[in-house]
Amino acid sequence: MVLSTKRRWLLLTVVSAGLLLITLDNSILYAALPTLVKDLGASSSESLWIINAYPVVMAGLLLGSGTLGDRVGHRRMFLIGLVVFGAASLAAAFSSSPEALIAARAFLAVGAAAMMPATLALIRVTFENERERNVAIAVWGSLAVVGSGLGPIVGGILLNHFWWGSVFLINVPVVIVALIATLVLAPPNDAAPSKRWDLPSSLLALVTLVGLVIAIKETAKTGPALLVVAAAVLAAVAGGWAFARRQRRLPYPLLDFSIFRNPAFLAGVLAAGLSMFAIAGVQLVTTQRFQLVEGFTPLRAGLLVAAVALGALPTAMVGGAILHRVGLLPIVAGGLALSTAGSVVVLVSFDTNMGLLVTGLLITGAGLGAAMSVASSAIMGNVPARRAGMASSVEEVSYEFGSLIAVALLGSLLTAVYSATINLPAGVPGRARDSLDAALALADEDNPSLITAASDAFDNAYSAVMIVVAAVMVIGTIATGLLLRRHGPGSALTASTHATHATEAAAHH
Repeated sequence: MVLSTKRRWLLLTVVSAGLLLITLDNSILYAALPTLVKDLGASSSESLWIINAYPVVMAGLLLGSGTLGDRVGHRRMFLIGLVVFGAASLAAAFSSSPEALIAARAFLAVGAAAMMPATLALIRVTFENERERNVAIAVWGSLAVVGSGLGPIVGGILLNHFWWGSVFLINVPVVIVALIATLVLAPPNDAAPSKRWDLPSSLLALVTLVGLVIAIKETAKTGPALLVVAAAVLAAVAGGWAFARRQRRLPYPLLDFSIFRNPAFLAGVLAAGLSMFAIAGVQLVTTQRFQLVEGFTPLRAGLLVAAVALGALPTAMVGGAILHRVGLLPIVAGGLALSTAGSVVVLVSFDTNMGLLVTGLLITGAGLGAAMSVASSAIMGNVPARRAGMASSVEEVSYEFGSLIAVALLGSLLTAVYSATINLPAGVPGRARDSLDAALALADEDNPSLITAASDAFDNAYSAVMIVVAAVMVIGTIATGLLLRRHGPGSALTASTHATHATEAAAHH
């Protein structure tokens, strides 16, 4: 069914609203975390799981939900995801304990996993003109950046007027409007019952990711439990091996590894994942640092990190518009290189010059916005239409995996460096070494040396995180540059035509 121009762009608005909800919930807790931890009495480990339960479960289910969307129809999956997302938002808003909130966040991820591949797949099948589709995907990609940037701001505004549960409750009216609009605007459901969906593969992917996250978190602890680390690593390795082996034996795999043989597709996956790694990492540690060390309110901290989204928005829009003229290489590799420079500016200025810090965040966002805007085009433009669900799932997994690893790795690194470098004054209990929150709870006006020592240690940890972010961006620049070195101007627009035959031939062999 060919939709009218007006209806196509209205549908883009609706699916983009769904994407905005998903990305908001990835970052909305960054600014709210100190308040939430205090009100619920969450430990440092629980606080990281409150954030990580969402991307872990979503990333584990995304591949399966994309393929399931191919089977039952992407319109239906989007509607189911909206309903689950709305119900989980209500459960999260009224959680009474850290455990209940972690469970609600996992449930929220189920709805997000159903929605997310459907948003991109609906764009892929609705916009048949390739240049028009590139613009639509660029809009979609820019909203992923905007959602991540708006999360801390929205969280800060809500916390200024309401209790922390409002950061979830705000999802409900948007879900209701999107449900009605989808029923009116979306094309008929495109179900393909002949396609199979493999639940064991989804569960194996989930086991792999959970094992990986637990291994990272436990290793970063002071005095890690080696048995837990060994068990988590074993689960991750065994789950990953079993998942890959199963995909090669299934007639309809959740993930056909042959699609990664296309260099442009692989570069798009790397760009998407690394961009979200940088955005999530910078936002998480910057909002924490400026609230806990500088005394910023959640809203003020959210406005500060919004500079990343502000810098990303114009380059994201321009990237999609000029892709057919300049090609993927300068936008992807050049964008990651620019983000590296921005990260270095943040590193050298965060504790000395606020103006330079904001400039660094803007530069970082500008580079990441450019890379992300065309990463989606590189991914979706290099698979045949019949694999739109699989490709969109890979796209979303790369985003969520980047965010997940950022929170797990950089959040754990932040805690580890803080604990290793704090110089506790005499007589201070050892639990002040666990986190800056714990140190501040023990400090008072008669013990300013503890506040100074804790703040200095946290700044050491912040510096370590920014060094890692910059190093990862350098690696991403080199890797995508090599992958796209033969991908000249105009090839992004015709890649899907060539990739269709190459990918299908590889799949048959």
